[in-house]
Amino acid sequence: MSTHRFVLSAATHTAPQNTIAQSIAADMDAVNAVIRRKLHSEVSLVNQIAEYIISAGGKRLRPVLVLLVANAYSYKGTAHHELAAVVEFIHTATLLHDDVVDESSLRRGRATANALFGNAASVLVGDFLYSRSFQMMADLANMRVMQILSEATNVIAEGEVLQLLNMHDPDVSQERYLQVIRSKTAKLFEAAAELGALIAGASEPQIAAAGEYGRSLGTAFQLIDDVLDYAGDAAEIGKNVGDDLREGKPTLPLIYLMENGTPEQRQLVRTCIEQGDEQHFDAVLAAVTSSGALDFTRHQAEIAAERAAEAIAGLPESAYKDSLLQLAHFSVNRTH
Repeated sequence: MSTHRFVLSAATHTAPQNTIAQSIAADMDAVNAVIRRKLHSEVSLVNQIAEYIISAGGKRLRPVLVLLVANAYSYKGTAHHELAAVVEFIHTATLLHDDVVDESSLRRGRATANALFGNAASVLVGDFLYSRSFQMMADLANMRVMQILSEATNVIAEGEVLQLLNMHDPDVSQERYLQVIRSKTAKLFEAAAELGALIAGASEPQIAAAGEYGRSLGTAFQLIDDVLDYAGDAAEIGKNVGDDLREGKPTLPLIYLMENGTPEQRQLVRTCIEQGDEQHFDAVLAAVTSSGALDFTRHQAEIAAERAAEAIAGLPESAYKDSLLQLAHFSVNRTH
């Protein structure tokens, strides 16, 4: 059994996220300082909403990827702090826009910005964060950085539109859904890991391997999010369980059930997706559980996490490589 597969399957005595945080604590402090500095605007409402969404916390996974990969390749400068902040700004902008599109009321255990400040303000502050991130990219004066991030933001936008087209469509295939995941979620993970390798002077094959790690990790995270939307605890995951069903999103557990369930289960899911019907959530939950849909989705996440670990097998041994492997382990064993 290879080392990375052992890390993924072994139980850890220390919470992975705690170990990861310790390995880059000073870097994260520097990133947070950049975020605070670059958030400033002369417009008070911009400051208020941006501060609200950033201070909500979250896992900060994408900036963590930039830092871990850069350190894994022995980077000694400070540009990775700026890049990590840029990636977090882009992610935060997508959250602001997502919550408006999805009409969400809860994120990370708090009211969404659109619920507090209104849709118009949330969209416009999301635009501010996008434009501020591109200002910061330009200041770095690195064309390859611009190429990676401009492509990522474009692909993410396409993913948002693809998801919109899939809404309330019970005939979405697994491949159509996985395309949304690759575009909407995994692409920014991929870009973050690539940027960490790029800024550290890694070779093109090493940058590509980092990208594969990020893409696979992002896929695993999203698939577990799909599981937690049916099997999670609202207080722990920080959003309303059943939101995907309410929004008419055909995620992988529902797609599996549509392909493998009984005629009665298929009809139930079809009706719920078409109507955005969360009133039958308990019946849908029973169906996705008994049919093996949640187990199937979790297994697909495990495959993606293994693929992530394999992508960085060639990295030199270090605490940072260990943290990247722990992150792959955490992606499929988390409860929030």
